[in-house]
Amino acid sequence: MPTSKTGNPWTTLLSKPVYENPWIKVDEHDVLNPRGKPGIYGVVHFKSRATGVVPIDDDGCTYLVGQYRYVHHAYSWEIPEGGGRLDEAPQAAAERELLEETGLTAGRWLEILQADLSNSVTDERSWAFVAWDLQQGIAEPEDTEDLQVRRVPFSEALGMAMRGEMRDALAMISLFKLKLLADAGQLPKDLMERLR
Repeated sequence: MPTSKTGNPWTTLLSKPVYENPWIKVDEHDVLNPRGKPGIYGVVHFKSRATGVVPIDDDGCTYLVGQYRYVHHAYSWEIPEGGGRLDEAPQAAAERELLEETGLTAGRWLEILQADLSNSVTDERSWAFVAWDLQQGIAEPEDTEDLQVRRVPFSEALGMAMRGEMRDALAMISLFKLKLLADAGQLPKDLMERLR
C-alpha cells in the first residue's frame, strides 16, 4: 500500500507499558513495519525535556560542567544542561540549570536550537540557548550531581568537541550551532564581538 514519503508507514497494533519511574516510561508496541511485516518497537518516553545553555562571558569564554555519567561509566564534559518539566518554559529550565550548576545568571538569552536527541528509541526533545551578560553567584547543584566547572575560551570548547574529548550530544550540537551562527553573522552584535 503506497504512502506519502513523509507520512507514517508504520501500523501500531497494540501498545503496552513495560516500565515506569518518575523520569521515564517505556512502552512496547506491536507493529507492522513499513513493509507490512510484524515486529515490536520499544519507545522510551521522557517526562521532561532536555535544556542546555552555552554561557559566554565578556572575554569570550564559556563554562563547561564535568561529571561522571553513570550510564556510560565515564567522566563527561558538557555545557550546563539538565531536564525541565514539560509544563515549564524551556528557557526557564535552562536558566535554572545554569544557576544550579555554575552559579551564573545571564542578562541576555537567545534560543539557538531545538533537537531530537535519539529519535530512533526516545521521544526526548531538547532546547539550547546562548546566554551572555553574565553575573557570578553561588552554584546550587542537586544531590545527584558531583560537578566540576571549567571556564575555557569558546574556541577551546569547540576543540574539545572536535577532538572527541566531549561526547555529549546536546553540548556538541549547541557549540557547533553557535559557531555556525557566529560565522554567518546571525547573532546580536555584542555577542558576536565576544566570540571573535
